[in-house]
Amino acid sequence: MAEINANGQAGQPQLVLQKIYVKDASFEAPNAPQVFQEMGENEQQPQVQLNLGHKAVDLGNDTFEVVLSLTLTCNLGERTAYLAEVHQAGIFGIGGFTDEDRDGILGSYCPNLLFPYARQMVSSMIQEGGFPPFLLQPINFDALYAAQQNGGTGAEETRTLNS
Repeated sequence: MAEINANGQAGQPQLVLQKIYVKDASFEAPNAPQVFQEMGENEQQPQVQLNLGHKAVDLGNDTFEVVLSLTLTCNLGERTAYLAEVHQAGIFGIGGFTDEDRDGILGSYCPNLLFPYARQMVSSMIQEGGFPPFLLQPINFDALYAAQQNGGTGAEETRTLNS
């Protein structure tokens, strides 16, 4: 539903990024320092699992907080090499859109905008944790949102990646 301005005319839809911030971040290497020795000796490929999720909270006055959650777990055989988790957030002003369009913005556009910041944070934590650099590949949030709308997996997804 379009907003009506003081002249009685329909206002233009507005999408304003107000703030991007890290809401939460953590890194664990529960089997260090032994895992570093195992990585050097073991020819087994590390298995990296990505858990991805997002949520949107209505803050009132056409303002929403969107939080994109990324959790990477790297296993070497049965042992966890590292666990990196980031909750990248943004505050968005979204007004003058239909409910359907607003939901699409919150479910696709906003997570897509937050992803590069979360990816950089995850990459930095992993490298500073003493592990080889890891760069997440782009994620198609449009496809994830469409799948969710068609009764798919919802707002969370799990992928297994080879590093």
